[in-house]
Amino acid sequence: MDLEQQVMKRVMFRLMPVLIICYLISYIDRSNLAVAALAMNRELGLSPTDYGFAAGIFFLGYVICEIPSNIFLSKLGARLWISRIMLTWGLLSGAMAFAVGAKSLFTLRVLLGIAEAGLFPGLIYYISFWFPSTYRARAFGYFLVAIPLSIVIGAPVSASILYMDGVGGLSGWQWVFVIEAAPAVFFAFFCFFFLTDTPAQATWLDEPERKWLIARLARDVEHVESHGRGEIMAAFVHPRVWLLSLINVALIACSYGCVFFLPLIVSEFGFSKMQTGLITALPFLAGAISMIVWGRKSDRAGERKLHLILPLLVAVAGFAIAAESDTVTLKMIGLGLAACGTFASLPPFWSLPPMFLKGTGAAAGIAMINTIGSLAGFGAPYLMGYVKQHTGSYALGLMIIGASALSAAVLALRIRSDELAVSRAAQFDR
Repeated sequence: MDLEQQVMKRVMFRLMPVLIICYLISYIDRSNLAVAALAMNRELGLSPTDYGFAAGIFFLGYVICEIPSNIFLSKLGARLWISRIMLTWGLLSGAMAFAVGAKSLFTLRVLLGIAEAGLFPGLIYYISFWFPSTYRARAFGYFLVAIPLSIVIGAPVSASILYMDGVGGLSGWQWVFVIEAAPAVFFAFFCFFFLTDTPAQATWLDEPERKWLIARLARDVEHVESHGRGEIMAAFVHPRVWLLSLINVALIACSYGCVFFLPLIVSEFGFSKMQTGLITALPFLAGAISMIVWGRKSDRAGERKLHLILPLLVAVAGFAIAAESDTVTLKMIGLGLAACGTFASLPPFWSLPPMFLKGTGAAAGIAMINTIGSLAGFGAPYLMGYVKQHTGSYALGLMIIGASALSAAVLALRIRSDELAVSRAAQFDR
């Protein structure tokens, strides 16, 4: 094993499990509303539109605080700021159990969005500190697998917690929020003592390993300094930042269209709460596998554009099948394809911003891409709830989300391949 393979394996196995767990917990706490809704909506008297609004309004606070949060992270260090984010969101996620109606639920969701703002772009920015450009798609693939895994793990667990109804005087849906908030608080303290801000501070690397990694990352920075923009305002007006922001609107619409409504779609076929949780996990398990495989393939091919477009087209087909199907088998096949396409597109997509942004500009640019995209995090759930309430079906909502995936594929055609080509990465195991 040469020095490069040795260093990248050590970095991967040291940092990636912790980052995956952090984002896994985050996504469970963000999306457990979908399973809690199986009992919560009735108890709080929420209409489908109310539920969609509650799911989406999280992103109001998230969007407002996203860019400032990521700038604070770049100034104060990832270790401190990520720990702060996890602590405050864990406490507020637990407080969701004490919502007494639509208005209090809306308020808590906004506060949760404020607390969690900056985590995702902050972790993307942090990964770019540690992984050279030729390793980033696979690194993002491993990291982003937390999204589908949060449903694979969280949906059955949340569904089982619903059966605690009446324990300690709390409803089952209240226990979902209380129990699933605890890991975030614990990991806030763990991250503070475990994470390392930069490779230069990595005492867990040997001196030759540390020097190699710093030098290799410096070459990436030199390329960005020659071809990219580093200042905050320059990042905000960078045309590629805006292009990727628009693409991300569609990606997030696809993701949250699945996350917040798939349990409710499945439950319409008459399954129990536990069966609903288990069946809901299947498309996301397929999405997790596709994300890892496709991210590694993108790195090996040294290509991003085509690896972004092709899975988006698969997602379009999947949403169309799900919208037009009346049987649970065909609907789940369609949603499985939609999940595979949506999640497989994320590793090549998030490999793009660090290729033309650096330093504080990268922190601001990545946050901006995620912030603008997060507008769909509000719009997509609200749209799905509104369509369901007024048509009695999710079909039209699924078609609209599928159309957004198609628009993302069309926008991705405008990415210039010659500017974004990367060299073939060395494999971990030769």
